[in-house]
Amino acid sequence: MENWTVNMSKQTIGLLFGGCSGEHEVSISSARAIAKALTAEKNQTKYTVLPIYIHKDGRWYGSEIAQQVLQSGTSLQTTDSLLSGQSQQCWQFPDEVADVDIWFPILHGPNGEDGTVQGLLKLMQVPFVGSGVLGSAIGMDKIAMKQVFAQVGLPQVQYVTVRRSQIWSNSCIYPTLCDEIEATLGYPCFVKPANLGSSVGISKVRNRAQLEAALDSAASYDRRIIVEAGVVAREVECAVLGNDQPKASIVGEITYQSDFYDYATKYTQGKADLIIPAALPDAIAEKIRDMAVQAFLAVDGAGLARVDFFYIEAAQTVLINEINTLPGFTATSMYPQLWAASGISFPDLVDQLIQLALERE
Repeated sequence: MENWTVNMSKQTIGLLFGGCSGEHEVSISSARAIAKALTAEKNQTKYTVLPIYIHKDGRWYGSEIAQQVLQSGTSLQTTDSLLSGQSQQCWQFPDEVADVDIWFPILHGPNGEDGTVQGLLKLMQVPFVGSGVLGSAIGMDKIAMKQVFAQVGLPQVQYVTVRRSQIWSNSCIYPTLCDEIEATLGYPCFVKPANLGSSVGISKVRNRAQLEAALDSAASYDRRIIVEAGVVAREVECAVLGNDQPKASIVGEITYQSDFYDYATKYTQGKADLIIPAALPDAIAEKIRDMAVQAFLAVDGAGLARVDFFYIEAAQTVLINEINTLPGFTATSMYPQLWAASGISFPDLVDQLIQLALERE
């Protein structure tokens, strides 16, 4: 078998970022951190970074524009002077794409980590970092994800699945649906679009009026909605790294003062604290690590994932919440911090993910 790590010629890493989702700016921040890591330490002798930027309108731009986005840290507007004279369509790629040896997609949310871009990269027949079409799609769709977790016996909070057509229906069906949710889950509960990341469109509800408003809001984002029972629990997370024999990091915990871990809490500095390692009994921490690997394998994950859990301390119970197959990758994000605390530096982590992409190919 060829040993990729001893290839003396530099490999070109296509750093693909931006994208058509509400997490466009988060993707830029992740890409900036990865670009820095690829030019640090021994990585600069192994890799050449070729940034490719996907505008919010879906058009791809080559390294000249992509580099300026990385340097500024802000997205480009359609009216930006940098884009004048650029007329390519969504299906046209910069010529530089042909130079890519390995893709490193760091696109968050729909059209980025849901299997769509992964399918495109697969058709290009070039190795890429992270899960393939199946793992990405399951990891993005909260309903499919929960069904897979249930199939392998991973404990979860109780939930109800809802279709947009049920919410935007006649006055007979809708009240019956709300009655069912109240009887099955009670309050508080969480209403979530099935296919959005970073807590976009999620509401915590405590009464019938809030439930109806939250269902209507979630239906504006997605055809499929999930409603989950609320639990009093600590929120802990574990990072996974690998392919067919993945390993789990130490466990971290998120604490915050807001009502729940919403978008503003996630991405506003100082609103949430990451505690690494989490203060947990050894047996509980080991159980979380085992469940994280089990979840990763269940969805056919590859490369990386962050798995989130609820720890109900009073009952010494661990429930899986979700898997994120392309987690935030800034220097302060939970995923790289968990590995740093487990002995793998940010540049080494980026290197290992590239090697795992080659291994899987």
